[in-house]
Amino acid sequence: MEIDRVKKIIVRMPNWVGDLVMATPILELLRKAFPKAEITAMALSPICQLLEKDPSINELFCFTRHKGFIRRIHERSIIEKLCRGKYDLGILLTNSFSSAWWFWQGKVPVRMGFKAHLRSLLLTDPVSFPKDKEQTHLVHVYQELLKGLKIAPSETVPKLYLDKEEESQAWDFLQRYGVDQDKILIGINPGAAYGSAKCYPPERFHALAQRLLDENERHVILFFGNLGQAEMIKGICKGLPERAINLSGCTSIRELMSLIKLCELFLTNDSGPMHIADALGTELIALFGSTNPKKTGPYRQMNIIQKDVECSPCYRRTCPIDFRCMTRIEVDEVFDAAMQILRK
Repeated sequence: MEIDRVKKIIVRMPNWVGDLVMATPILELLRKAFPKAEITAMALSPICQLLEKDPSINELFCFTRHKGFIRRIHERSIIEKLCRGKYDLGILLTNSFSSAWWFWQGKVPVRMGFKAHLRSLLLTDPVSFPKDKEQTHLVHVYQELLKGLKIAPSETVPKLYLDKEEESQAWDFLQRYGVDQDKILIGINPGAAYGSAKCYPPERFHALAQRLLDENERHVILFFGNLGQAEMIKGICKGLPERAINLSGCTSIRELMSLIKLCELFLTNDSGPMHIADALGTELIALFGSTNPKKTGPYRQMNIIQKDVECSPCYRRTCPIDFRCMTRIEVDEVFDAAMQILRK
């Protein structure tokens, strides 16, 4: 495809927070290859908010997911918007049949995406997954789609963008909880969207938080999570000093980003917020059990604690045996690694 002929590009971004963050290098690479083109990022709401300040895009196309009859009406409006956009090139970072169908119905003339779910006939440029997909980081898997545009794979890293006003507002947010700027903020993300098999045991997060708070009276721990994780996090915080603050379900995505950016350290399972912290440059420690860090680990800083057990990675939602991949990670080990970073 000739670069001068590409005027408008639409990129269908992934549906999961972590996957979307790992796909952000695609936007930067497209901007460098097509400096004069209008680039639209199409993403599910509310995670599309992650891209609000991204300098590589001209437009953010947010949409919501519905069920039943309303879904058909809403899909029609999505297709109509794609038609109105008159895009020259569409890149699908999702593997669903429906996303390819939308681009086909939306008259996007060049449609690039991976061969999956019987959708190759809807793509003008179907691409095979890398043969070593399970050992290739998802950042690089996504870049396979750009080879047809003669865009070479690069070490471009995932990035998210905040402005100074948002960081200032994050401190204003924390003042509601009595947190001043002289405190040392430690973020803990004890949940994960996929299931409990990815999660360090709550009682160990409790013990770890207690030790970190006892270590230094300036330490303040911010617990992050969604509404579905609120009860679990409430249990972790029970009995901890007031400097342990439960923010589960209390933040928008942009507020979550801003607060993570303020943290000196972010302790997390393999999760979307782990990738947010990594893309913002916040130092982190990632605890891995049922999943593979070579594939979905934090790309910029592989500061990972994982035990070599025969059944990992299993990719199960819940552990059917003794959860050895996580229980072999001792609180002392995580605490020592955390203090090594905090003492820098």
